[in-house]
This record gives sequence, C-alpha cells and structure tokens, in this order.
Amino acid sequence: MTTRNDASHAVLSDAEELGHEARAGHDDHAVLKLWLRMLASTTQIESEIRRRLRERFGISLARFDYMAQLYRYKDGLKMRVLSRYLMVTGGNVTGLTDELEREGMVARAPSPDDRRAWIVSLTPTGRRTFETMASEHEQWILEMFSGLDMKTVKQLHMQLGLLRVHVMRGEPASEEG
Repeated sequence: MTTRNDASHAVLSDAEELGHEARAGHDDHAVLKLWLRMLASTTQIESEIRRRLRERFGISLARFDYMAQLYRYKDGLKMRVLSRYLMVTGGNVTGLTDELEREGMVARAPSPDDRRAWIVSLTPTGRRTFETMASEHEQWILEMFSGLDMKTVKQLHMQLGLLRVHVMRGEPASEEG
C-alpha cells in the first residue's frame, strides 16, 4: 500500500484533510497506515456527528449516547451499569442524569433490590425526543457510508470484529496479508 497509488490520499491531502494520516510516511508499514486511516476516519465521522447533533438538536454526543443506552432498556438501568456501558465515570453519569432529569428527559427511581442504587429511565418525552434524534442520526450515518457498497460494509464489519477479538485476547501478530 503506497500513498502514490492511493487516489483518496491525494484528494485528502489536496483538501488539507489528512488528519492523523499526515503522520504516516510513504515507507511506513501498511498496518500503521491502516491504523492512521481508521483513526482519521473515526475522528472525521465523529466530528461531523457532533456538529450535526449540536446544530440540529442542541445536544452533545455524550447526551445522545446516554439516551441511546437508556432507550434500549425500557425499564431503565442502574446508574453504575449505565456508566460501564458508556465507559465513563459515575460522576459523568450523575452530571448527565441531573441535567436530563431537570429537562424532563429521564426519571430516577430507587432500585428495589439495592438501597444504594438508582435506576434511570427515559420519560415518555425523553423516548419521543430520542426517537426523533435517532432517526436523523441513522440517516446521517447512511449518508456518510453511502460511498461503500453493502458487501464492503459487511466485510469491514466482520474484519474489524476479528481485529477487536485479536487485540482483546492479546494474540501474537500474524504475518499473513
């Protein structure tokens, strides 16, 4: 994989949009170039989603993700579990919960089986609000990935899943490909 034969690299470079890929040299290993391209792609897509959520709904990506997790659990989640799913501290979840509760988007109730825990759930208003945002969010994602055919999307999904399992297990690197 050389940057000289990569038309997308030239387009991105001309548009001054290389981002993380600018760190790679033409002699760098293909895997390093892939890592930087994945990082740049993720950063670029996430920035655009953040911008659109702010512009369209006046909401942060963190609040959207918080509501997305609760949407999946109609009976709510313990705040500790929500914190683990979002991979943030309990303090972050408490702050978001306080804000969204004031806005009528979430409700907090004591856990029936643990006096120290709270269960947080979306209110009916929160569910409707999230459904509206999620519908547009899905369209944005479809739009951004529309340059890839479905076969490629499925292959990338599968291959990245294998990569994640490999990294999780800490397996030694393979010299294939």
